[in-house]
Amino acid sequence: MTKELVSDLSVILPSALLTVLLALFVLTDTYIGRNHRRELLIVCALMFSLIVQNHADLLLQGRYVNIPLRTAVTAFGYILRPVLLVLFCHVVNPGGRFRWAWVLTAANGALYLTAFFSPLAFRISESNHYHGGPLKYTCHAVSAVLLVYLLFLSVRKYRITGRRNNWILLLPVLLIIGSVMMDDSVTFSEPPISFLTMAIVISSIVYYIWLHLQFVQEHENSLWAEQRIQIMKTQIQPHFLFNTLNTIRAVYATDPPLADRTLEKFSKYLRQNLDAMEQPDLIPFSKEIEHTRLYADIEMLRFPHIRMEYRIDDDDFVIPALSVQPLVENAIRHGVRSREEGLVSILSYREEGCHVVEIRDNGVGYDPDAQKQQGEIHIGIENVRGRLEQLCGGSLKVESETGKGTAVTLRIPASAPEAERS
Repeated sequence: MTKELVSDLSVILPSALLTVLLALFVLTDTYIGRNHRRELLIVCALMFSLIVQNHADLLLQGRYVNIPLRTAVTAFGYILRPVLLVLFCHVVNPGGRFRWAWVLTAANGALYLTAFFSPLAFRISESNHYHGGPLKYTCHAVSAVLLVYLLFLSVRKYRITGRRNNWILLLPVLLIIGSVMMDDSVTFSEPPISFLTMAIVISSIVYYIWLHLQFVQEHENSLWAEQRIQIMKTQIQPHFLFNTLNTIRAVYATDPPLADRTLEKFSKYLRQNLDAMEQPDLIPFSKEIEHTRLYADIEMLRFPHIRMEYRIDDDDFVIPALSVQPLVENAIRHGVRSREEGLVSILSYREEGCHVVEIRDNGVGYDPDAQKQQGEIHIGIENVRGRLEQLCGGSLKVESETGKGTAVTLRIPASAPEAERS
């Protein structure tokens, strides 16, 4: 095996291997939709053929002389590149109509097919030299138009969605532009495959990564939506509804004004639970506290021995909807309800770099380490922890001691995303 062949294979094999691996990833990726999977597999097949075309064109320039075959191989390269750019447009904007782009690509292909009988685009002379015709730059012009359009689609996608990972879409366009410049400027050696082909292979991988991230994000969003519904269901429990209505009915017999006020609070509490499905993931902390007060006031009517204490020194931040109220509900139901004098405290204050919320109770408490060993999980607490981490990079810490009570501490970074104040 000659050094020249080894040198060629050292460039060709990695590109071919990346193309094959990309096809395997696309085939096995459960997040990729059917249409995108089909488009990416077509791209992989065309990329592989482009790699073969590049090397065959190099071989036919000197080592092996076959003018008709070189004409076909050269024309194939000119035809294929715009096709790949149109497919990239489909990947970026799957719902778009690209008839004009396909018509332009078909016209480009028809022009270069004339090389078999006309020098209009190019010809290969009897001495095996390439000679460009009067329309030799048609492929370049068509590709430039498609590349500008691809850039337009990428920028528009980024601006419309506002997702940070959509900046990735700009990378393939920059790679392709840079590779074209390198192909035109690097003249000291003839690579076995062009810089443009390498850029197309890398761009395809970038588009796959972007698509995967998009579908993973959509999957996570659907999971969060399902979780929000489950949270809402847990907040509107049948026994709570039944007990509250019975309490209000009993209070009407002794204190009708109090019963009216409680009924109003109860209806507002239910409405806010229903609104939690429609409102943003992050809401002002003051709104979450208002919702928590409604719940606590209703429970204190049922259990007069329970007191609530609010020390709100910081409320200028946002927090996931239905995060404090479930923790207060846990404190009442599992902590202080069985105490003769139960106390639940909510504190909020600012520490360096974060907002802190504490929910403390003097209830029965429990041993967190023993629960971990037994595999017991507080689903409500874990739901709040997961949403804190996912939506605002926050954290949740539980400290409890049997017979003394429980303290749950939420920490929300001061740099967490903002929400619309309402």
